[in-house]
Amino acid sequence: MSTIWRALEICARHGRLVLVAGLIAGISLPDLAQAMRPHLPWMVAVLLFFSAFRIGPSETLGQLTRLWRPLRDVVALQLLMPVLGFAVFTLAGVIDTVPALAVMLMLSAPSITGAPNFVVLAGKDPAPAMQILIFGTALFPLTVLPVLWLMQGAMPGAADVLAAAGRLVLVVALAVALGFGARVLLLPRPDATQTRQLDGVGVILLAIIVIGLMAGVAPLIATGWQAVGFWLAVVFAANFGLQLAVFLALRARTSQEVALSIIAGNRNVALFLVALPAATVDALLPFIACYQFPMYLTPLLLGWLHKRS
Repeated sequence: MSTIWRALEICARHGRLVLVAGLIAGISLPDLAQAMRPHLPWMVAVLLFFSAFRIGPSETLGQLTRLWRPLRDVVALQLLMPVLGFAVFTLAGVIDTVPALAVMLMLSAPSITGAPNFVVLAGKDPAPAMQILIFGTALFPLTVLPVLWLMQGAMPGAADVLAAAGRLVLVVALAVALGFGARVLLLPRPDATQTRQLDGVGVILLAIIVIGLMAGVAPLIATGWQAVGFWLAVVFAANFGLQLAVFLALRARTSQEVALSIIAGNRNVALFLVALPAATVDALLPFIACYQFPMYLTPLLLGWLHKRS
């Protein structure tokens, strides 16, 4: 058993490399990725449960006396950003293109469930990221309404998106409640060693999930490397561009610039896979598949930025 605990601490210490290993496995094992894809919703729910268990209710709920902060951040991330994106794409005359649609959906989506884990890898307090994750997911059915109205000409199936958003709210609420309850009952006051071991488990869960998320990469590669290069350019520009812009804009204004910048670029765009018409989903799959690269490379490639905070 002591060997397992040491292995978890090693995974926590080298978490960035473990995530890269997950990406490589997702590319090199396409059959495994396809087999895991149907189970992704349950796997994401387990990750969210564990994130709540790792952080604990006191760290998350203890700061909710200032509710306006996470609410303000959610409105800025999930409402103002997509509206601004819509204006930019409309002025550029590209609002009806698939890349613009994909980026708009990304901007309107809530935080990825692994955001608190990414913040832990950056060496920062994950509680603000968990707050934004909880509030952003709960408010998503409301914040997405104006975006769907703006994009109704380019994206049918708004009612299906709202239904999926409602299901997502229920899953997040249940997973977080169970995680907080388990933390209170099983590990109310973890020491530093136990916290590192929990971080190791979180990294392993992220690396496993990314294998299933990479299921769309092999079909994209089969279409040609030119298409792969195009979509990689789109997702890195959208993800890393937002992270850099938000970090630099907030660096002198708040102590939560790392959490906010990570969430700004890393959104739960996969939510729309279960909500949109099949034709729209097929068009978005290349974006969602390639989106995993900047997402899981964030701790490795932007670690230098987080250390500057």
